[in-house]
Order: sequence, then structure tokens, then C-alpha cells
Amino acid sequence: MSLVANTGKLAGRTLFITGASRGIGKAIALKAAQDGANVVIAAKTAEPHPKLPGTIYTAAEEIEALGGKALPCIVDVRDEKQIQNAIDAAVKQFNGIDILVNNASAITLTDTEHTDMKRYDLMHNINTPGTFLASKLCLPHLKNSNHAHILNLSPPLNLNPYWFSLHVAYTMAKYGMSMCVLGMAEEFKQYNVGVNALWPRTAIATAAIDMLTGDTSTSRKVDIVSDAAYFMLCKDPKTYTGNFAIDDDVVTEAGVKNLDPYACDPSNVPNLLLDFFLEHPGSQAQLKQAVKKSEAKATSSGQIPQLFESISKSLSADLVKKTQAIYQFNVKGKEEGVWHIDLKNGDGSCGQGEPKSPPDATLTMEGANFADMFAGKLKPTTAFMMGKLKIAGDIQKAMKLEKMMKSLKNKV
Repeated sequence: MSLVANTGKLAGRTLFITGASRGIGKAIALKAAQDGANVVIAAKTAEPHPKLPGTIYTAAEEIEALGGKALPCIVDVRDEKQIQNAIDAAVKQFNGIDILVNNASAITLTDTEHTDMKRYDLMHNINTPGTFLASKLCLPHLKNSNHAHILNLSPPLNLNPYWFSLHVAYTMAKYGMSMCVLGMAEEFKQYNVGVNALWPRTAIATAAIDMLTGDTSTSRKVDIVSDAAYFMLCKDPKTYTGNFAIDDDVVTEAGVKNLDPYACDPSNVPNLLLDFFLEHPGSQAQLKQAVKKSEAKATSSGQIPQLFESISKSLSADLVKKTQAIYQFNVKGKEEGVWHIDLKNGDGSCGQGEPKSPPDATLTMEGANFADMFAGKLKPTTAFMMGKLKIAGDIQKAMKLEKMMKSLKNKV
């Protein structure tokens, strides 16, 4: 649901969008298409993905159905020749390039010990190099445009060590995209090329997020990002450059007074999952209040053994099939101890002590909050984002706890 009206300002403009076959990249393309823009879909997916919807060709059909013109190009942003070929094709068909959107990105939310070099190299060969290379190769054509923009889907440069400690490999790769904004905005002023960054305040309901967490009820629709991107790309690049914008701030500036319709579940607005790299003072206050309440209720009567006894009765082969992860819980405080839930083998199992197989994720938190987390009174994602829950291992699998707990809380 788009809440920012199209103005026609991008009519006839040519956008080169990396990773535009699905998700945020495609949403930006579709928004521009409503103005009658030309869109180069620079993405890898030429054949249908077994788990993710959309190809460069299906995206092209959607763009043209909305009144835009599309040029699907098979592009791996790690390959300079493929990027250059797509640029050449765009210039031949549309006589130039006005806007570059660096959207293609790879993500692995693991700590240092659990980040294999294959995944490290993937992130560090796509995120920053792909952004730098596409910007470098498009620059000669952007110089010839009277409305030249580069927009990177990357976060503000928050140097709080917390964001590095969680997933330093991903943080470095993503911040490289933001550093491109910082440097190129100043460098390209002489060419009247605006260079800006856009980042969502909350999780965005894309197929990737659905795969990551198994749940989009705590996310906003992709429209809030495409609305924000559209509003930014309609600004005068001579004066609008070097900004690290947040999606809801931008759409509010554009005149949107009520953000609730952007939520996948408007009734769940208070529980939206906040995105990485942003400080959330209000959420910290909410979390402290939740923690204080849980601590006030906590007793030394042994809540955790009773909790795991209830959990054991709720495990099933179906839950194992959906989750495919082993969790270890290091509980601190009055009920200090180690517990586990195995949702990878058989019909599932849980109990005290370390799991028989190595855990995919190890979670450490105060015992006073543990029962509330499984009862749905303290969201693990919120606790994690605020540093109250420490996670080692595969953070992506740890995030699946949110959905698992929903299925358990009515039975616990």
C-alpha cells in the first residue's frame, strides 16, 4: 500500500537497480514505473529460485504493466564485465542513465567464530565492491544527466561497538556501502550527482525476511521503503546529497501522517521488529520496564524446570521440520544453569544440560526474564537488539525462536 503519491517527476528517467528481481529493489522499480520511468533490472535471477519468488523477466513484466519500460539484464555485481554490459545495453536502449540504486546485498548474521570464509567472502565481494563498482561504471553517464542520483540501501554509520560485536563480518560489509555514500557524496558534488543512503526503521516483509524469521507479522510492508526511495529520488540532486535517511522519517516528511497502514499487521504495531544499527531510546525504556516487571515476579521456586517440562509436552515433528535448529540456553541469576531445546532431530527434545549435538545458537540471559520470553511477554528480538540477550552462533536461526515461541506460549 503506497501512501506517497506519484508526481510524474521520474517520467522518462532511467533507473539502474541492482537486485531488482524481488524485494526492496523490485518495489522501488515498480514505484518508479508508475511515473513511466525506464528500469534496468540488474540481478542474477534469470531462472526461478526454488525458495524465493521472481526473476528479472517476471519483474520486467510487472514494471511494464504499470506503464514503465523495462530492460532485464543478468548481472552478478561481483562481475565487472556483466555490470558494464548491462550499462552499455541501458545506454543503447534508453540513451543514458539518470539514477543508480545499489540494492544488491548479502547477509550472514554470525559472530566471528561461526562465520566461515565462504560466507565472509560472499558478503565482502557483493556489498561494498558491488556498490563501488556499479557507482564507478555508471558515473560517466550520471554526469550527463540533469537529475543524477545514487541511492544505497545501507545504514547510518553507527560506531557503537555493540553492532560490531554481534556480526562484525556483516557490519563491515554493510558499512562499506555507507562509506561509499560518505565519500562519493562529497566527491561527486562537482558533477551535481546526489549520493544518499536509505535504511528501514523496522524489519521489512520480504521473502528473505520470511525465510530468516518465518514470520512477517512484526514487519512493515516493502512499500514504506519504495515510497521513501521515490520521494528521495525526486529531490534536486544538486542540494540533496550526503544524507543517511530512515524510511519512516522520509515518508513523514513527504506528508504521511499515519504509518500504521505500512505494518503487515496494523494491530501489532507496538511489537514491530526494529532493524539493526539504529539506537532506539524508547524501545530501551520499554524493555527496561518489561525486565523490571519480570524481575519483580521472579522467585526462587524453580520456574525454569517447570517451564521445560511444559515445553517438552509441546514438541512435535512438525515443529522440528519448521525450525531445524538446536538451541542452548545459558541461564544466569537465581536459577543459573544450562538448558537446551533440540528442534533438529526426531520429534524434538529439551532438558537440562548441553545438547547432544553442537548447538546452532547459544543464548545467554538472566533467568528472571527467561520464563517471560517463552510466555511471549518479553520478545527475544527486542531483548537481543537492546543487548539484554546475548547470542553466539547462527543469529538467523536464533531469530526463528520468535515464531517457535508463538506456537508454544499458549501451551506453556
